[in-house]
Amino acid sequence: MKRKSQIKELFLQKYNKATTELVFSNLYELLVCVMLSAQCTDKRVNLITPSLFKAYPDIKSLSKAKLASLKNYIKTCSFFNNKAENLIKMAKSVCENFNGEIPLNEKDLKSLAGVGQKTAHVVLIEWCGANFMAVDTHVFRVAHRLKLSTAKTPEKTEEELVKIFKDNLNYLHQAMVLFGRYTCKAKNPMCNECFLSHLCTSKDKNIN
Repeated sequence: MKRKSQIKELFLQKYNKATTELVFSNLYELLVCVMLSAQCTDKRVNLITPSLFKAYPDIKSLSKAKLASLKNYIKTCSFFNNKAENLIKMAKSVCENFNGEIPLNEKDLKSLAGVGQKTAHVVLIEWCGANFMAVDTHVFRVAHRLKLSTAKTPEKTEEELVKIFKDNLNYLHQAMVLFGRYTCKAKNPMCNECFLSHLCTSKDKNIN
């Protein structure tokens, strides 16, 4: 357990109160950004959203969007066909079921089209500083390489990380995202520059 505590402390020190790299100015924009970011890079999402938010500046305008037009704005995003449909359904649901106010609890967020547990948690982490863990591809990879989890699914991996870390989950989530994105990369992890190298026993470890 000492090793896991060390990993936690080093993450919190290295990535001091880190936040998402997605660019947004309100809750509506955050939710849309997070929905678009599924299996897509934050960098790509940030290129798409300025014109998207100019065309659809709020939840009401998005709920009235024409599918073909919306697709055109997000066509460079992965799975843009499904995402366009879900964005419109999500916006309509917020307008019809929540009086146009995006709900800020996990159950209601997950009732929206295109919003699963990871998306709901990321929104609550970034907007509310909620003590949640969200497991994307980076967090999943990092958790397994550092032997913090052996779970086969993101959901089970999340459970194991919550059990280990308990608090500061919002900051640890983002730390693990950034660490996985820039250091513990899927291909060619930068093990020589890694601040956790002395605690890592991964088969992917590559020290030159």
